[in-house]
Amino acid sequence: MAAVNLNQHNFHEEVLNSDQKVLLDFWAPWCGPCRMVVPLVEQIAEERPDIKVGKINVEEQPELAAQYGIRSIPTLLVLEGGNVVRKALGARPKKAILELL
Repeated sequence: MAAVNLNQHNFHEEVLNSDQKVLLDFWAPWCGPCRMVVPLVEQIAEERPDIKVGKINVEEQPELAAQYGIRSIPTLLVLEGGNVVRKALGARPKKAILELL
């Protein structure tokens, strides 16, 4: 399944009400390290149907970024039951992202 583009309108349903573990990628189009992580996040979304993967553009969704205290990007969050259980800052190789899960 492809990564879901998240916004204020679908966040509650897609993330907070999800019965799956959720990987969130906070990014921006001008961010070089973010552009390195996006294809990896997309691959994980395709390869791991047991995980819901969402992308949040911090420029378009500043409220969601503020809600989670995002101060630098890329930031990856893992949520279970609507609660953050792991957080990683900066670009990471795919193996390191999978280890977060």
